[in-house]
Amino acid sequence: MIEVNKQGEVWVFAEQEEGHFAEVPLELLSKGRELADQLGVGLGTVLIGSGVEGMAKTLFEHGSDKVYLVDDAKLAQYQTASYTKAVCHCIEAYKPQILLVGASAIGRDLCPTVASTMKCGLTADCTDLQIGTHIEKRTDTTYENLLYQIRPAFGGNIIATIVNPQRWPQMATVREGVMPMSEATPGREGELVRVNTGITEDDLKLIIHEIHREASKVDLKGARIVVAGGAGLGNKENFKHVWDLAHCLGGTAAGSRAAVDLGYIPHDHQVGQTGTTVRPALYIAIGISGAIQHTAGMKESAKILAINSDPKADIFKVAHYGICGDLNEVVPMLIKAIRGGMSVKTNG
Repeated sequence: MIEVNKQGEVWVFAEQEEGHFAEVPLELLSKGRELADQLGVGLGTVLIGSGVEGMAKTLFEHGSDKVYLVDDAKLAQYQTASYTKAVCHCIEAYKPQILLVGASAIGRDLCPTVASTMKCGLTADCTDLQIGTHIEKRTDTTYENLLYQIRPAFGGNIIATIVNPQRWPQMATVREGVMPMSEATPGREGELVRVNTGITEDDLKLIIHEIHREASKVDLKGARIVVAGGAGLGNKENFKHVWDLAHCLGGTAAGSRAAVDLGYIPHDHQVGQTGTTVRPALYIAIGISGAIQHTAGMKESAKILAINSDPKADIFKVAHYGICGDLNEVVPMLIKAIRGGMSVKTNG
């Protein structure tokens, strides 16, 4: 834990592997820039790896004022202990007030370990981040300019706003796709701060012999049309309607967590808080109730069409267009209309 430092910077952990950034740190730089400007402080990034100094240029162009570079051959591959030591050393030396980390496989491993080591708080899988004031009623103490760490809680029944007024840095993870990425500013420059963290061979707990990576077979984030199905489809056979409609529209099939858990569709097609966040031109939700965990991953779509037999389903609250009816009748009608150019009439 570090002392409360109101002049401390907003930081983003710049996750990279083999010289390539994940998208989430660049997305977080957009939100980090907004938070830093509100607080009147600088925006920094922590870049860890081996031979990665040239990557700082991308971070500057995406809004970072400073890049804290930990460049060491022993950090070429991610390991929990060594990266935790590097991040904690930077925190203790430069005392940021906020640290944002992507909720990737690496981020979800690193962040809790850093928080435990620093004895500070951490809010995982935030869907929004804001700056605000907190009044602690028990002591009648007012804390200004705190990080509001906002996320669904209690099974999505409420939206919780979590604050950390005393144990700093204020830490939060955010999933890829939740924050829109801002445009880069070519040629923008910043300050490169080289940091020697004193990493030794003793900090490397693992010996890595081989690395195997398998690319995802579906690109939900890049799809202009997403057709998603939920538990309301009833069985895997009915889920074929989702695949048929997606194929007809030249889109990508997806599913809610409930549909994935039921085995209707593979996990890499999941949209929602624990899946992928998407912003397609058209999102069609079929048999999806509209729980917060799912809508958090698709509510920013340009147009949303919901098809559900329950007129009170929450999905209609976020949809631009709704069809209330039996999906086994409605979806085949839509497919026929798209393929044949006929009009569709519904009672919804």
